[in-house]
Amino acid sequence: MIGFSVKQWAAWAPGLVDRDAWRAWASAPWVPSGTETPALQEVPAMQRRRIERLGRMAIQTACWCQEAEESGVPLVFASRHGDVARSMELLEALAADEPPSPTTFGLSVHNAIAALYSILRRDRGNYVAVAGGRATVETACIEAASLLADGAPEVLLVVYDAPLPAVYADFADEPDAGFAWCWRVGPVGAEGDAVALGWNDEGGADDTPAALPHALDVLRFLLSGDPSLQWRGDGTAWHWRRNA
Repeated sequence: MIGFSVKQWAAWAPGLVDRDAWRAWASAPWVPSGTETPALQEVPAMQRRRIERLGRMAIQTACWCQEAEESGVPLVFASRHGDVARSMELLEALAADEPPSPTTFGLSVHNAIAALYSILRRDRGNYVAVAGGRATVETACIEAASLLADGAPEVLLVVYDAPLPAVYADFADEPDAGFAWCWRVGPVGAEGDAVALGWNDEGGADDTPAALPHALDVLRFLLSGDPSLQWRGDGTAWHWRRNA
């Protein structure tokens, strides 16, 4: 069992661009859809042009959660699929016997968005990018809790994903959505919403696909005030509790 406090949060998805909208969504959730892109006004235009939509979503929520003058706060960036659209560009180029773009390759790797964020802020602190299958959110929270246990006063946790390209549709096991959210987490006892996460191997099949992507369901749990969230994924039973 791990625990931490969510001191601040931010989220972005098409049609959900402020905190009041997200709180209303948590009471009656739906799968976000659309092609809108965050304005990301915190980033100069010349640098903003290099950032694709998925990166803009993730970096926008991180900018909202992290104070402009801060540096050195450990970062955990978590995405189940990463920037798979860029990966498809590379694969299509190879299939067409064309040379893949070095820029596209460099920005397709899983830590690219976290690296871009640290470069934009000129921040040389610790950052890590994780992917943990269906349990990517839980994996990221364990990483954040480990950093807190090692003495970090707080950690910035950014979770983000985008719809899969159509060629991967047969492999989808949850609703597709483009979204990003960020939690600023501190140790147990800090200000904010206290959250505990436990897990065990109880055997049995994974949960059937829910009405939301799992990462959005975890955000809904935080915002809705629900006392708990039970979920099974990748052979593990996960138990979320509030005020634990």
